Amino acid sequence: MSSAATTSPSVDKVDGFSRKSVRKAKQKRSQSSSQFRSQGKPIELTPLPLLTDVPAPEQPELFLKKLQQCCTVFDFMDTLSDLKMKEYKRSTLNELVDYVTVSRGYLTEQAYPDVVKMLVYEFFIRFLESQEFQPSIAKKYIDQKFVLQLLELFDSEDPRERDYLKTVLHRIYGKFLGLRAFIRKQINNIFLRFVYETEHFNGVAELLEILGSIINGFALPLKAEHKQFLVKVLIPLHTVRSLSLFHAQLAYCIVQFLEKDPALTEPVIRGLLKFWPKTCSQKEVMFLGELEEILDVIEPTQFVKIQEPLFKQISRCVSSPHFQVAERALYYWNNEYIMSLIEENSSVILPIMFASLYRISKEHWNPAIVALVYNVLKAFMEMNSTLFDELTATYKSDRQREKKKEKEREDLWKKLEDLELKRGLRNDGIIPT
Repeated sequence: MSSAATTSPSVDKVDGFSRKSVRKAKQKRSQSSSQFRSQGKPIELTPLPLLTDVPAPEQPELFLKKLQQCCTVFDFMDTLSDLKMKEYKRSTLNELVDYVTVSRGYLTEQAYPDVVKMLVYEFFIRFLESQEFQPSIAKKYIDQKFVLQLLELFDSEDPRERDYLKTVLHRIYGKFLGLRAFIRKQINNIFLRFVYETEHFNGVAELLEILGSIINGFALPLKAEHKQFLVKVLIPLHTVRSLSLFHAQLAYCIVQFLEKDPALTEPVIRGLLKFWPKTCSQKEVMFLGELEEILDVIEPTQFVKIQEPLFKQISRCVSSPHFQVAERALYYWNNEYIMSLIEENSSVILPIMFASLYRISKEHWNPAIVALVYNVLKAFMEMNSTLFDELTATYKSDRQREKKKEKEREDLWKKLEDLELKRGLRNDGIIPT
């Protein structure tokens, strides 16, 4: 048994992480051998009996020995080396996973540092979920340093690893109350670096999934810290180019906040309008989808506060030459709850939308969009026929004035061109002065 198991080690001696991030590991990896190998000699592990083959009183000590053996790291860059020992370690790990799931009395304080040092995800999750797991002992080893290193691993390019990490971090957040604020702060820092510096971090979606569960558990009233995180971090996440990789999780977090505190609706929608994409139709479609999710939970009193800037943007989307953007915006009128909000506020929304809708009904190149627009115009007419007729007359009158001005401009330019032509002919001596 090693000294790590017999003495009370300091946190610095327990490090279950062997790399800073996937990207850094790649830079350091050598072609001939893993960075963990100090020598080229084969690794030999002494085979141990199965845990179930020894008497119960001897199992905790054997359990520790197997943990320590499984801390041995093999070179998987060389697929032919240490095959027998790799297979032995694999079978031992499977045995430990099964053992920790069903057995009792094995989890002595001496086991904690070795479990953390080994950090095999499947085993570690079973360890955290064990009925015998004691956070009061584990906090000596699962501390802020451990969490920082765990969060760095979320940059892994392997989605399977990120999924395990998500479960591990979620369990830690649930069991270690003293680490909760620290975890939130570090996720906050990762997102800020991602938005304003690197725009590269593979684990954003997984961290947002964890946050969705965390936000759902926030007590009311929400702390100022949480509101600031929403406005200063989650909303700016919409600006990155890789939004499509995590947009569903981000939208879920936003909606969770609004269900907790409807008063946050106005700053959220104004934030989305501020960062509305100008040149990327794919992102516009995502923004429109998220807005519909928000409008599905919005309270009528909050809707009134943002209806004007919101429908000015929707009007621009309906007028988009990209048919998918226009189509997604027009689908709002298929949502019963949104339609009820529009109907209650038709005197404000109809004048904002009318000119775009009427023009598109006459000019748009896509017949499917024209059909959707006709349905929207019909709905508006049924909501408020008097206002609809007034807007129609005003629109036609305005269009006639515009056409008259266009004709006047064209006539003026024709006269100027004629004058310029005559001046040129005189200068050439073709027409006498």
